[in-house]
Amino acid sequence: MPDAVQVRDIFADLPAVETQRLLLRKMTLADADDMFRYASDPDVARFTTWEPHRSIDETRRFLEDALDAYAAGDVRNWGVVHKDDRRFIGTAGFLYWNVDVARAEIGYAMSREYWGRGLMTEAVEAIIRFGFERMRLNRIEARCDALNIGSARVMEKAGMQHEGTLRQWFVADGEYRDMKLYAILRQEWSG
Repeated sequence: MPDAVQVRDIFADLPAVETQRLLLRKMTLADADDMFRYASDPDVARFTTWEPHRSIDETRRFLEDALDAYAAGDVRNWGVVHKDDRRFIGTAGFLYWNVDVARAEIGYAMSREYWGRGLMTEAVEAIIRFGFERMRLNRIEARCDALNIGSARVMEKAGMQHEGTLRQWFVADGEYRDMKLYAILRQEWSG
């Protein structure tokens, strides 16, 4: 078992991660307009744990919380920027990290106008690499609403395996919903 890494060691100065088409970097207050554009879209929020943003002020508060988390060295997502048009198009990264057992969970959201291009799979692959190489994780998990076929495909294309369905795991729009659980282990990762 590798030596444990401390959360603050990684997230106090969260490094940018670059892929072929994306830049994953710390979010800033300057991202508010682009974030509000997609975070206020009911189709984007449909399968998330958050409601669509109702105002730009709500988006700014979210970004201020992210900046506070970065400053504290807490686990937080990157902002996702499309390199060609330099637009802030989503968030992706780690939701929690259990250092003691080298396990973390990832999550993501992306502007609807960028769906279907393989961009989120590209981001998730980079996050998985970061998790295994920099954070020394043994297991990376992700969950999605059982109805969210697109998100399930992202996880599958990134090499994650469906481990099961958590029946009636959460409530959305007043109804109990199932959640699919995916994971990838260090020994399964092809790097």
